[in-house]
Amino acid sequence: MSSSVSRSLGPDTTIGILGGGQLGRMLAMAAARLGFKCHVLCPEPASPAFDVVRRVTEADYGDKAALDRFADDVDVITYEFENVPAETAAFLSARKPVLPDPKVLALTQDRLIEKNFVASLGIATAPYAAAASETELGEALAVIGRPAVLKTRRFGYDGKGQATLGPGDDPASAWAAVGGQPAIVEAYVAFEREISMVAARGHDGRIACFDVAENQHSDHILKISRVPADVTPAVAAEARRIAGRIAEAFGYVGVLAVEMFVVADGAGHAVMVNEIAPRVHNSGHWTLDACSVSQFEQHIRAVAGWPLAVPLRHGRAEMVNLIGDEIADYRKWLDVPGACVHLYGKQAVRPGRKMGHVTRVFREGDNCGTAT
Repeated sequence: MSSSVSRSLGPDTTIGILGGGQLGRMLAMAAARLGFKCHVLCPEPASPAFDVVRRVTEADYGDKAALDRFADDVDVITYEFENVPAETAAFLSARKPVLPDPKVLALTQDRLIEKNFVASLGIATAPYAAAASETELGEALAVIGRPAVLKTRRFGYDGKGQATLGPGDDPASAWAAVGGQPAIVEAYVAFEREISMVAARGHDGRIACFDVAENQHSDHILKISRVPADVTPAVAAEARRIAGRIAEAFGYVGVLAVEMFVVADGAGHAVMVNEIAPRVHNSGHWTLDACSVSQFEQHIRAVAGWPLAVPLRHGRAEMVNLIGDEIADYRKWLDVPGACVHLYGKQAVRPGRKMGHVTRVFREGDNCGTAT
């Protein structure tokens, strides 16, 4: 079966979601607002999305019998994060439409393949090279130079599977730090700011972009996103162009995020792609409270074959992640003017774990994005 929806789904149908984290939870809540039912498949017990959906399948992603039962109960399938096994998505796509296409999932799960794809589109990235061994790491550093960042090709996020190599650092120690796994070496980018573009593409090829977010990280984890980003109109337009080019090249259906660096370029600025996330994204959480349509509703609209909405931003916004023990102080936000508190219902608090977020909205009656 093709990974597409041949008709617009009605609100009495069921959307299957692979993954039960906070992104799955917020997708399901957006779907319910539009009248859809949701069925989540996830191997982890007591996952955040389980609390808000009609049906749950708690099973391993490789359990084909469970996958068959799951597919029989849904009309279309999507996923909340990119580490769902590509084999699972491909298996399900033979039974029901899976969106975005499993081929996109497989491509973005490997940093080297993803970088090669972006470069093939003529889009700038940091200089990079593959390193499949400690010897190749040394060879890559000789080409890329230092400082550089060593990243595992697969299963890295929020700074996991990464090591920085400065002029005096030992490559062997860095190689050991990433577990000796196949990796990619990227030149360190002296960026002025980090930004992201959250965009959606519908079945009809129409693309709708939210405003550019400016992102601030702490210990490699997103801490704050501010919208609109403090960038020039030319940089914002280039970010939209890049996200649209990538979505079109993928034949994408759904929401994706493109993380980028803004770097000085003579008297102006240039934009480099850092990573692609084939899903709704942390830096787009502000859209839940500060926009006429959230990234989650936009994704549900896309995979259900509905028209994309035109996003209108209600005001300037700032999203703050509540990480680890910070969740204990959520009450301090409850009476802050313009603050919207979102708690994910996670049972275990761990350092570095995203437990919730707060969005502050500062009214200004501005347009939140563009549609083409």
